Amino acid sequence: MDNEVKLHGFWPSPFVYRVIWALKLKGIEYDYIEEDLANKSELLLRYNPVYKKVPVLVHAGKPISESLVILEYIEEVWPHSPLLPKDPYERSVARFWINFATDKGRSAVRSLFWGGGDGKKEAAEQMFDFLKIIEEQALGDKKFFGGNSINMVDLIFAWFACWIQPMEQLVGIKVLEPSRLPSLHAWVKNFKEEPIIKENLPDPERLLAYYTRLTSNLVSKPT
Repeated sequence: MDNEVKLHGFWPSPFVYRVIWALKLKGIEYDYIEEDLANKSELLLRYNPVYKKVPVLVHAGKPISESLVILEYIEEVWPHSPLLPKDPYERSVARFWINFATDKGRSAVRSLFWGGGDGKKEAAEQMFDFLKIIEEQALGDKKFFGGNSINMVDLIFAWFACWIQPMEQLVGIKVLEPSRLPSLHAWVKNFKEEPIIKENLPDPERLLAYYTRLTSNLVSKPT
């Protein structure tokens, strides 16, 4: 009971999957609680009264919120199968790319997939520029961002690996072109074929249906 681990999540969330993958890669047993974000549970509101969002990790009765904070917590509490390099410099480089993905990636995704129709082409080029920096400066010729094994940088960028296909279908724009981003295209394939990741992936058709409904609801709301 003292070491009981629970994860409150919502199945389409890439932020929740970051935590799921980290727990699975470290072999940590946990109970998963699926939340209905349209009718949030009393537990979720109690555990995360500030943001009222998932994911929330509960360890020994203590809640930890926000996916990046949760990943750091997991790494500190369960240091085996490390997700960050041991070398301080290499760890700082990993954290740089984590921050880059958080700061720049979120705005690029928002512009492309949730922005207005007139600016889609420009937003697609901005997304390409963002991804090209990642490919050339962070990934290079490595199999994973962590080298031969998945690390925390892979988990942060993994929204792209698993959510890009349904989102491309949704907006009718192809972002991940093998001819333009060959190394990143290979990384997506390698990441999704890693056994632990492959066993814990959202269904792309279900994701597409969810985001189609979400977009339709946003468009139909009165301004």
